Amino acid sequence: MRFRSIAPRLIILTLLFLGSGNMFAQKTKEDLEQRRIELREEIKRINSLRSSNKQREKSVLTEVEDLDRQIKATENLLKVTNQQANLLTRDINSNTNKIQKLRKELEKLKEDYGQMIEKSYKSKSQQSRIMFLLSSQSFLQAYKRLQYMKQYANYRKQQGDEIKLRTEELQTLNTNLLQQKKVKEKLIAENRITRNQLGKNKEAQQVLMKSIRAKEGEFASQIKKKQQEINNIDKQIDEIIRASIAKSNKESGSTSRDVYELTPAAKALAANFASNKGKLPWPVRSGVVTTRFGTQPHPIVKSITINSNGVRIETDKGGNAKAIFGGTVSEVQAVKGANKAVMVRHGDYITIYNNLSKVFVTKGDVVSLGQDLGEVATSSSSGKTTLYFMMYKNMEKLDPADWVLKM
Repeated sequence: MRFRSIAPRLIILTLLFLGSGNMFAQKTKEDLEQRRIELREEIKRINSLRSSNKQREKSVLTEVEDLDRQIKATENLLKVTNQQANLLTRDINSNTNKIQKLRKELEKLKEDYGQMIEKSYKSKSQQSRIMFLLSSQSFLQAYKRLQYMKQYANYRKQQGDEIKLRTEELQTLNTNLLQQKKVKEKLIAENRITRNQLGKNKEAQQVLMKSIRAKEGEFASQIKKKQQEINNIDKQIDEIIRASIAKSNKESGSTSRDVYELTPAAKALAANFASNKGKLPWPVRSGVVTTRFGTQPHPIVKSITINSNGVRIETDKGGNAKAIFGGTVSEVQAVKGANKAVMVRHGDYITIYNNLSKVFVTKGDVVSLGQDLGEVATSSSSGKTTLYFMMYKNMEKLDPADWVLKM
């Protein structure tokens, strides 16, 4: 009795497991395709940005950095398309096996159905059916024979319906198989082109790297000088934020310099901001992250360590910085070495949009999600349009990649 009560549960759990496996496989395919599209767009953006800067006189180091980003994005694209091709191969093999099995089952069904029709034909006369019933030894036997005749007719109909369904299923599988093969062929062709481009980029990178290795000390000095400039900018931002917190708290009667005193409305705004972690939009319409948050080896001269309190995003010339969440402009200030900065407060969270050549808002303005805050400055020497984007909670520095969707 106990076995009977457990068995149905095991069957249900098994079916749920198999169903969830199919759903997971489908989700994986969709995720991979979405990632492939994103990577192709990223490579397109990098190419576009590199092309627009070609007329500018760039350092070898900058050129290698740009090339390195393109190579990494291309390698990621190849990895994703290979995963897609492997999934398709698995599906193609699975469908091929299903088709073979289905064909055998269909042949057997047709054979059984043919034999059934032949028997039915031989005994189809009305007279033979009546004689079959009249030869019964009792009313009960006659009733059972009548029921048998009905069941036999129903079974024959079911067999016919089953053949029709299996035939349709086979046709669907064949159609899917052809589509899957076409998609796989397309991916393989794309991969071939991508690999050729990757090879050319790596060759160009190797040539440039030789010149860097020959003058590594000189390039190391350039990187250290650039890092010092970044440190000075980050220090200015820290001082501006601390002064802004102190001024806001003084107005509310608090002496704290590092933590905002929040009103109930500000607490609610901060909670709303925090609840959107990982889902916030990018601060530019389109762009590529060229420097990530935190301490890290330099992407080209690995012996040098660099640090960033935010991210640097290269965007299109004339592009605008956009508010990633609703809030109030707490500061608009010039920053030495980085043009102008707009700081937007979201309770005790702050988003900083630095290196703006033009500013469209003033201190105290209430801004909405996606609102243009200013135009990102373009370097006269490199031709690059770069936004320095930072996020803080009070004086705590946050990694924008943890907060902004797919950064």
